[in-house]
Amino acid sequence: MNYDAIILGFGKAGKTLAGALAKQGKSVALVEKSRGMYGGTCINVGCIPSKSLVTSAAASALHPQASYEEKAERYAAAIAEKRRVTGLLRGKNYDKLHDLPNVTILDGFARFLSEHQVEVTLTDGGTALLEAEQIFINTGSTPLVPEIPGIAGNPAVYTSEGLMEEDRLPRRLVLLGAGYIGMEFASLYASFGSEVTVLQDGAAFLPKEDRDVAEAVRSILEGQGVRFLLGAKPQRLEGGTVTYLQDGAERSLTADAVLVATGRTPATTGLQAEKAGVALTARGAVQVDSLLRTTAPGIWAMGDVNGGPQFTFVSLDDFRIVFSQLGGGERTRDDRQNVPYSVFMATPLSRVGLTEQQAAAQNLPIRVLKLPTAAVPKAQVLRHTEGFLKAIVHAESGRILGAALLCPESYELINLVKLAMDFDLPYTVLRDRIYTHPTMTEALNDLFAL
Repeated sequence: MNYDAIILGFGKAGKTLAGALAKQGKSVALVEKSRGMYGGTCINVGCIPSKSLVTSAAASALHPQASYEEKAERYAAAIAEKRRVTGLLRGKNYDKLHDLPNVTILDGFARFLSEHQVEVTLTDGGTALLEAEQIFINTGSTPLVPEIPGIAGNPAVYTSEGLMEEDRLPRRLVLLGAGYIGMEFASLYASFGSEVTVLQDGAAFLPKEDRDVAEAVRSILEGQGVRFLLGAKPQRLEGGTVTYLQDGAERSLTADAVLVATGRTPATTGLQAEKAGVALTARGAVQVDSLLRTTAPGIWAMGDVNGGPQFTFVSLDDFRIVFSQLGGGERTRDDRQNVPYSVFMATPLSRVGLTEQQAAAQNLPIRVLKLPTAAVPKAQVLRHTEGFLKAIVHAESGRILGAALLCPESYELINLVKLAMDFDLPYTVLRDRIYTHPTMTEALNDLFAL
């Protein structure tokens, strides 16, 4: 079957590109290996389900004296609500493309046969041979599971994707890894009422963050009841018992569930990229240039699979780069700046730009502005006063170099800071704006007045 374009993967970049090309009258084949993944990782096993659970967990945390049975009942209801939300969005994503006459959705696993040929092993049986001059890889990423004895095939071990499918609230949960995914899940399950212990191989907690930010995050999580074991290297697992090495001695602890939160890896296994002349990096990502072109003419890679930041909004920007290029535009990866991120803990952390330590390492003249969350009227109204807002400002030009916001609704505030940074505006612009009251946004008046 011949098409104008073949897209491998129903993620943010792939589905958006499929719709855009179809509206131009081009025929598109969109291949997705799982019917449960229409819409991609974010909608089905990532951002949306986890944030649905975060919302439910916040309500559950209002009842700390509840029995385990009551907490478990709330958790089961939260999982049901999560399934409703993801099912609704999955269906809408499918219908949006399925209803376009020149988009063909194929369920199955795709592999390259050549630069222009893709074979699909169909879910319902048989195979399909697809051909196109343009092929776009958008196969995403999968949870990274470390090679620890006893971890493979262990029914007590879960990835973030698998744990969110469980109806039963674990009384005791052990997390392997103290990165951003791990911290989000530690906060989430502690809010639901699990006893959470985090094992981290390294001795430095959140090493990419400034120490005041990292220590504040740790303090807030410990206030939720999360226990941290740093410098603890897992040695082996037997069921829910984890044996680890710490300070030269072997220790162990037992949990109902063990969550592997050690990151995600590009999904290129079985793609047979080499048959199309598509090179992979040492970490298994598809190698691309600033225009997201692979090493094979007529083949691009978008989203997590190309080794860039693993965010849905970056995947959407990958679509913009590719679609601009196809239309003769000049948008490139190099145009991307000030990429923010948020960690949706009970007290969310959002950051953009340089940290204080990064700015200092570059010998930049800086001012560090820091406002306690408790000083913000809206935070008092919300009865959520933990954390602080921190900004790094160039002492001479007044440009905002970076910000770390550990406060309620930081995931909204950070976008306004990013906007000012993108347009190279001085911090005084945010300081002197009129904002509604009482809101977390008006904290920017006070933060940048310091």
